[in-house]
Amino acid sequence: MMKKTLKRKIPKLIGLLLTIFSFIIIFTPILVIIVLSVNASTKGYSWEGFTLKWYVELFQNDVMKEPIINTLVIAFSSTIIATVLGTIFAIGINALEKKKRVQMMVINNVPVVNPDIVTGISLMIVFSLLSFTLGYYTVLIAHVFFSIPYVVLSVMPRLKKLDPNLYEAGLDLGCSRISGIFRVIIPNISTGILSGALMAFTMSIDDFIITYFTSGAEYMNVSTWLYATLSRGRSFTPAAYAYNIIIFAVTIAIILFVNLKRDRKEKTV
Repeated sequence: MMKKTLKRKIPKLIGLLLTIFSFIIIFTPILVIIVLSVNASTKGYSWEGFTLKWYVELFQNDVMKEPIINTLVIAFSSTIIATVLGTIFAIGINALEKKKRVQMMVINNVPVVNPDIVTGISLMIVFSLLSFTLGYYTVLIAHVFFSIPYVVLSVMPRLKKLDPNLYEAGLDLGCSRISGIFRVIIPNISTGILSGALMAFTMSIDDFIITYFTSGAEYMNVSTWLYATLSRGRSFTPAAYAYNIIIFAVTIAIILFVNLKRDRKEKTV
């Protein structure tokens, strides 16, 4: 009896230990950055006391102001464009017959599984062949390009759950084909659209490799600015740690808000 109990508990214990180990690996870098963001030291990683001055300096530092603005502008712009296009593509793909739908989803998933460095170099070559000047617009196009598949993947499950007769019912009740999409389909897949937009925003604001290959020397977001600063052997302000923690906190808050809103909506249905 005791042996049977041990046999049942050992797999659970191993699973628990692996889960704890995984969380330690994932969250240790974040905890380190949190500590550094409130560390008074300006050199090295030695603890010199608690301070919040780096959070204040973040909004006063002229050196970081431009990269932060560039990062946020690209993130919001690419999210809006990718969400609109991704939703349209998802609706179109869902309307295809099964064989073509599977083929289109395979094509859609290529940028997702493709290594970022391959995507970045490929886009850089394309922009060079088209004689595009690397800067804001090339970065925006690149971010929209790799964000759209995530929006499609987020919207498609909601479309599959949607009763196909609802759209036809809307047409029978006087909706045109366009108004039927906005009045019937969009409200019913809004959760998927919101999830896709959140994913696109997170991918954009977090990207370094693709931005590095498509931004050129004059246009930098926070990640490429940090890389350029460190690669030249220059020291950077610890306000960069504060920036990362603020972005992390905002992202967590948005995810919690979206999940709570979705749970409340599902309970009321």
